[in-house]
Amino acid sequence: MTAALPPAEPRPDPDATPSAPAADAPSDDAGAAPRPGSVGTAQWRALVASTEGRVLIVGLTMTLAIAAGVGVGLMLAPRATVDYAALIGLNLVIGRAAGMSYGFASGMGPLEVVIVNLFVESAQVLVVYPLFVLGWRELLDTRRIAPMLGRLRAAAEAGHGRVRRFGVAGLFLFVFMPFWMTGPVVGAIVGFLLGLRTAVNLAVVLSATALAIVIYARFLDQIDAWASAVHPYAVFAVLVALAVLAWGVQRWMRRARVRDEVRQS
Repeated sequence: MTAALPPAEPRPDPDATPSAPAADAPSDDAGAAPRPGSVGTAQWRALVASTEGRVLIVGLTMTLAIAAGVGVGLMLAPRATVDYAALIGLNLVIGRAAGMSYGFASGMGPLEVVIVNLFVESAQVLVVYPLFVLGWRELLDTRRIAPMLGRLRAAAEAGHGRVRRFGVAGLFLFVFMPFWMTGPVVGAIVGFLLGLRTAVNLAVVLSATALAIVIYARFLDQIDAWASAVHPYAVFAVLVALAVLAWGVQRWMRRARVRDEVRQS
């Protein structure tokens, strides 16, 4: 008698969207199958067990603490909290100089400005950096923020060659120097591309950030005291105008580059 052949395995459809591998064997009460792109139990375990996963948890905790602090502050001291919230928002949207100059213009002291900016920028690094690394290693689905991560990667790769020759010292200077797209988030990604361990990378990036913030505070405090004779928000207005001008020039250059590529094609 001829032995029965096993059923043929179905061939994968090349046009089908790949789905995440199953984390555990399905049970009778497992419910519906996970949707494509969802994170299974095994993926969550690998995520939490990784160093970057724990860093992400710390960063998200700091972010929630900022949000909770602003929420409570709006009930207890709304006027002061609005100034703090504006400082935080300006730091994230425009940059460190704009946020710090607003803080001084609104009457905050150097210590307040330094602490708030350091906390915000540290939280930013501890959220965006692990998201980039976990997405790179495919431990986390980061498709929704892929454009932002792509821009950060392009900026990091542009500065990677200059930093690589000097190693850790080059990374410290890259984060410390106030040039366009050389902030702590991009610096942390550069450190990852250099192959630095997470602890070393974050120690270099955050220490350079702290030193830069302190020096920024000393400089902007003096400039704000000098310019306050003209207007309390004179320095802040100038920095915002420069940021808007830089954004406009960058946008114009990007459009010009796209037009050139279209013409050449």
